[in-house]
Amino acid sequence: MKREYQVLFQEIEDGWIMASVPDLPGAVTQGKDMDEARTMIREAIELLLESYRDNALKDTSGHAIWESMQVEVPTA
Repeated sequence: MKREYQVLFQEIEDGWIMASVPDLPGAVTQGKDMDEARTMIREAIELLLESYRDNALKDTSGHAIWESMQVEVPTA
C-alpha cells in the first residue's frame, strides 16, 4: 500500500537540511543535503508507521474489526 505525505524541508545551522512530516508527529530527521534528507525522512516515515502498526496489533483484541478508509486531506 502506498501513501503520500507532505514533507517540509528547512535549512538549519551549518547548512544541514531538517525534514519533517506535519501529519506524522515524530517523523523528523536531518541530512547534510537534500538527497540525504530525503533518504532519512523516507526511512523515518517507514519506521514510524511500522511502529504504529505493531503497537496497534499488540494492543488489539481478537474481536477487533480492521477496515481501510480513504479521506480527502487538503494540501498546503
